[in-house]
Amino acid sequence: MTMPLPVQVPIDVLAQFGRVTDYWSPKVVTRVNDQYVKVARLLGEMDWHSHADEDELFWVVRGRMRLEFRDGAAELSAGHCCVVPRGVEHHPVAEEECWIVLIETVTTRHTGDRVTEHTRSIEEQLA
Repeated sequence: MTMPLPVQVPIDVLAQFGRVTDYWSPKVVTRVNDQYVKVARLLGEMDWHSHADEDELFWVVRGRMRLEFRDGAAELSAGHCCVVPRGVEHHPVAEEECWIVLIETVTTRHTGDRVTEHTRSIEEQLA
């Protein structure tokens, strides 16, 4: 298992996207207190899911994505971020390739309350 980079070392976040070989398969870049900073490439749709105990921040670096909620949607483009509060069911969609930074509590399960083909263990995300 590879550990996240130490905080005192400058991190080229854009270069970290080179580690991402599959869509919807985030990679941990570093840890800040009890939060992981992750990068991911998105294309298509993730299953509807929620995280009962953790908020989740999506920050678009390149491209566009839509976070669908049961009562609406948030359209995000490069430079925009959105926090999904704990317990809120959401459905991320990227019609074209999108690069995002995720900030999640270290206990956050990748696909929340569901296990799907997109589910990745923390060991896979740290590799």
